[in-house]
Amino acid sequence: MARDPDTIQREIEQARDALAVTLDELGTRASPQRFVESGKESVRAKLDEPKVRYSLIAVAVLIGFALLRKLFR
Repeated sequence: MARDPDTIQREIEQARDALAVTLDELGTRASPQRFVESGKESVRAKLDEPKVRYSLIAVAVLIGFALLRKLFR
């Protein structure tokens, strides 16, 4: 059974619009800037944990102490 050309045209336009929306969403998801922001957020979240924060402070103090000791020796 033959279909109406106007119906076919509408279906093509709907499919094109759906593909455009899908491509836009994929472009947003695969954005390098989004990956950078996500990485920054995860690093900040990790550094906000007390166990990690205090460990880094302790390491920095030890390095500072070692440098001062080496300078004044």
